[in-house]
Amino acid sequence: MYSHGSESLIKQAREIQESELQKFYSRLLKLLQAKEFGHETIDSLQRLHLILSATKYTRTLPTELQRRLLSLLSSPVEQLQVLSSAVLRETLPLSGQELNYNQDNSHTAALLLSQAGSRADLSSLCTQLIRSLENRQSDPPNHSLIHTLPIVNAILTHSPECLTEDHVTLLSKKLVDWLRYASITQGVGASSGGFFTGPRSRQPVPIAELDGTVSGDFFTVLCVGQGFTEDQWMNVFSFSMLRHWLLTYHSVPSGVTITDADDRSEFDSSVVSMVSATSSSSRLLPPKERVREKAFQYCLRLIEQSDRKAHKRTDTELQKACLVEAVCILDCVCVEDTSLVYRTFPCVKALFGRLSSDLTFARVLLPIAQFYLNHGEMAAVDCESVWKLVFSQFPAELFNDPFLAHELLRFLRLNHENLLLRVPQYTRSFPNLLKFLAWDSPAVVDDFVDLLPSLVTVETAVELLHTLLDLPCLSATLVLQLRSTSSPISEPSGRGLMSLDAFRNPALRGLFLYLLRTEAGSGDTIDRLSVLHELLAEAVDWPRVVQCAQTVPVLLHIFFNTVLKVADENLLAHFMLVMLERSSLLLKLPAYIKEIHRVFSCHLLRLCKLHPSLVVNQSHELLEFAGTTANVYSKEEIFTHVVWALGEYLSVSCDSRCSVKLITSCFETLEAVLFEITSSSPPPGAARPAPRVVTTLMSALAKLASRSHDLIPRVSLFLSKLRTASRGGSVAWCSDEEDLVAIVTRGEELWSLLKTPGVAQSVLTPPAHVTTPQWHRDTNLSMPLQLRTLTSLTHTQ
Repeated sequence: MYSHGSESLIKQAREIQESELQKFYSRLLKLLQAKEFGHETIDSLQRLHLILSATKYTRTLPTELQRRLLSLLSSPVEQLQVLSSAVLRETLPLSGQELNYNQDNSHTAALLLSQAGSRADLSSLCTQLIRSLENRQSDPPNHSLIHTLPIVNAILTHSPECLTEDHVTLLSKKLVDWLRYASITQGVGASSGGFFTGPRSRQPVPIAELDGTVSGDFFTVLCVGQGFTEDQWMNVFSFSMLRHWLLTYHSVPSGVTITDADDRSEFDSSVVSMVSATSSSSRLLPPKERVREKAFQYCLRLIEQSDRKAHKRTDTELQKACLVEAVCILDCVCVEDTSLVYRTFPCVKALFGRLSSDLTFARVLLPIAQFYLNHGEMAAVDCESVWKLVFSQFPAELFNDPFLAHELLRFLRLNHENLLLRVPQYTRSFPNLLKFLAWDSPAVVDDFVDLLPSLVTVETAVELLHTLLDLPCLSATLVLQLRSTSSPISEPSGRGLMSLDAFRNPALRGLFLYLLRTEAGSGDTIDRLSVLHELLAEAVDWPRVVQCAQTVPVLLHIFFNTVLKVADENLLAHFMLVMLERSSLLLKLPAYIKEIHRVFSCHLLRLCKLHPSLVVNQSHELLEFAGTTANVYSKEEIFTHVVWALGEYLSVSCDSRCSVKLITSCFETLEAVLFEITSSSPPPGAARPAPRVVTTLMSALAKLASRSHDLIPRVSLFLSKLRTASRGGSVAWCSDEEDLVAIVTRGEELWSLLKTPGVAQSVLTPPAHVTTPQWHRDTNLSMPLQLRTLTSLTHTQ
């Protein structure tokens, strides 16, 4: 963030002692009492500002020093005005201090703004500032106007409620004046002097367009010249705050406005442009409507100017920025007055047709898309080409543009409800939109946390789940796509990337093209995922891939939370099968695999708790998964939760279809796995079963046996053998003595329960009224009375 030198200065400022600070105050006061101020005074003021601003505490300066600083606000040296104002804004005002607003000094206004303690103070300051803007062009130039308007805008930003109807009327009139009637001649530039400097060289020169031609219409921010007049600068400032003003003045209640007959500013102007003669009736409109009309004309003029060929690259960028603002302002204007939609749409439509083939104007096209979204239905225009550009071309070709990514995702977040209703392409475009996340996960993950719920639909939910799981693969593929268009790239060791060769191989191209698809609907996933993971094995340590993998678990939690709200039981059963299948089909990134297994385990358990019948419906697949001994070691988290779910929900109390045959089949499957992992010695260096897996298997077998008493002897036999084996010391399948003691203790508890089958069933499979008690609602018990008594006691004073 800061250089070492800057950090050192800030640290010194924060750690300055009070005694040293008082000495510094005295030294500065002596400097300020001198008749002239030199470099030492400037340096001391800068140091004082650093000391005051480096801490979060607001200090009180000595009275005499503060008065001297206040007097500097009227100094002829602007640097002293700036420094004194900056220092005073960091301090508490003196008690009883009354600082009067000076319209010739904008720094006083900035200080008053920082010290305003109430809405009344802000309203009073706003009144004085707006009145100071009432300068006529016949008056002497007042350069403080250029600084005053940004302060007014700051007040509107932080406290729009301080505006009154008079404020709105006055400022609207001035904005109209500056926007529409600024001078069309260039201001006086710096003279080069010499023999030819004279009256003839000071003749008024008309302003020019960006292509060098003489401007034939009113002044805008896209006009150029050697110098600018004050009203031209006010034109620029007015345009910069115009959209904010259009969005703010609605907070002011309508009231009696000042009559427009008193508004001489428009008629006093010496400018009569080509367009001004076409809308003389606009002078008869109320101030709000008139500023809206002038904003409309100004933006149309900017759109016309943007079609000119600029000579400088910076001017081209300025054209793009002005186009963005112009279209946004036209959108605001049309939202306020829908009758303007029909006048605006031909211009916006022509602009889209002109820019849509050039993706360098992508950031301009997004406000156009916003305009189509807000007004396309009213104007009955075809928006298909707009949404094709936004949801297809932009993410596919500009996924590595961070500015576009931010703007597009912000557009989606602000409009996702409207997009769901009006744009069918939105929910089908997630394979394309997720490219932004795959390319730069840390920068956009917050946007997708907000967007993902709106992308989940019943039709595409399964494909979306597969796409989220394949995001690290997509990240690697995007890197390969960019590298394939550049010169051959090798690893630091000197050998070429095998994954890049695979990407260019026509026989394998289909695997990567599926990941790069622009729309959903071409299948939930691909058959050769394991082949794809092998091809991308060398990409697992690429920074982008690692960062992307870290965001997937967060999005999966959001995905499953949303799916539970929209999916029926059949779809949830499908998700259960997808989780079991994809647990072994993930990119070989150990930390990623571990986190995904943890997420799957969590939501697999939630599905079973919410819909216990899923365990019976999918019992074949669950038993097949639980019966695979290799899963004990490679998928410990999921395996443990699947075994627990089988033991917990394979019960008649959860589903009447649960038969003795099904319980016995499940028991035999789990028994075989438990016997295998506890009877055989693992090879040297091989993994041992986790103690949690063993105890979960034992508990599941005991639960199943308590529901089918014929199975109790088999469980008891195993538990007794386990107890006998542990007496001989350590066992081969458990190396930790504490873990073995815990396993044996658990086995003894279960064995004791199973000796009395009736008790075992009550404890291991308790009825619903025991697991979800509602004693606080049962009026036949004394608990409600006790709770009410305790509540009344705690609420007694």
